[in-house]
Amino acid sequence: MSNSPSTEQSDKTGKTRQLLGMKGAAPGEKSIWKIRLQLMKPITWIPLIWGVVCGAASGGGYTWTPEDILRAVTCMLLSGPLMAGYTQTLNDFYDRELDAINEPYRPIPSGAISVPQVVTQIVLLLLAGIGVAYGLDQWVGHEFPTLTCLTLFGAFLAYIYSAPPLKLKKNGWLGNYALGASYIALPWWAGHALFGDLNWTIVILTLIYSLAGLGIAVVNDFKSVEGDRQLGLKSIPVMFGVGTAAWICVLMIDIFQAGIAGYLVSIHQNLYAAILLLLIVPQITFQDMYFLRSPLENDVKYQASAQPFLVLGMLVAGLALGHAGI
Repeated sequence: MSNSPSTEQSDKTGKTRQLLGMKGAAPGEKSIWKIRLQLMKPITWIPLIWGVVCGAASGGGYTWTPEDILRAVTCMLLSGPLMAGYTQTLNDFYDRELDAINEPYRPIPSGAISVPQVVTQIVLLLLAGIGVAYGLDQWVGHEFPTLTCLTLFGAFLAYIYSAPPLKLKKNGWLGNYALGASYIALPWWAGHALFGDLNWTIVILTLIYSLAGLGIAVVNDFKSVEGDRQLGLKSIPVMFGVGTAAWICVLMIDIFQAGIAGYLVSIHQNLYAAILLLLIVPQITFQDMYFLRSPLENDVKYQASAQPFLVLGMLVAGLALGHAGI
C-alpha cells in the first residue's frame, strides 16, 4: 500500500529539515555528504552571510564591480559554510551526549557518521577557513592580516564555547553572548575590514548590537530545556523558567536594537534611525503573537516571522554607519 500524499509530504519536510540542521528532522539519511552537510547546519549560515553584507555597508568602500562582488562572496563563504560549518560541527561533536537526549536523530548520536570522520571534517573546515581568510588579506593588500586574525579568534571562541573545560555554553549569559557576538559582530568586522578600516567605534557598536544577538541565541535554548536540565547546563530557560526566559529574550532584542537607533540619532542619521525604529514594531507584534504566548511550541514560527525585521534593521544600521563615515 502506497503512502498517502500527506505522509510523503511529511517525509520530504523532515528530510529537508534534517539537511538544513533544523529541529524536527527525519532520521535515516544514508548519503555521507548529506550527513556532513547536516552537521554544518546550513540554516545557521544565513545570519553570518548577512553580517558580512552589513559590514560591507558600514565599511563604505564597497562598489558594484565584479572584483568587489567576488571579494564579498568569498568573505560570505568564509563566514558561512566554512567557519559557521566548523563551529556547528565542533558543537555537535562536544554535544553528542546532550543530542542523544534532545535530538537523537542528529548524525553523531544516531551513528550515521563516526567520530574520526567528524574530527576530520572539523580540521578541514578550520584549515580551509584560515586559508581563505589569508587569501582575502593578500587580495585587498592588508599590511596586518586582519581577516586571518578574526578567523583565528572566531575559531578559538567557537572552541571555548563548545569544549571543556570552559564550555561557555554551560553558562546561559556568557554562552549566549558569545554566540550572539559570533553571529553579529565577527562577520560584521570581516565585511567592514574587507571594504574599509576596522576601528574601535565599529567594534564597540557591534558588540553592543550583539546583546540583541544574545536574545536570538536564547531562542535556540528552548528546544533543549529538558536535556540541558539533565546535564546541568545553566541555560536561560533552565535558570529562570520558560516564561521569564521568553521575556528576557524579546527585551534583549528590542532594547538594544532601539539603543542602536538612539546612537544613529546622535550622529545625525535620523532617517535611518526612524526606519530602524519602525522595523521594531512588527517585531514586537510577532513576539506577542507567537513567542511570549508559547515559546516552546512557536520558537521556529517566531524566528521565521520576527527575525527578518531584526536583520533588515542590521543592514539599515550598517548603511547609516557607512553614510556617516564611521
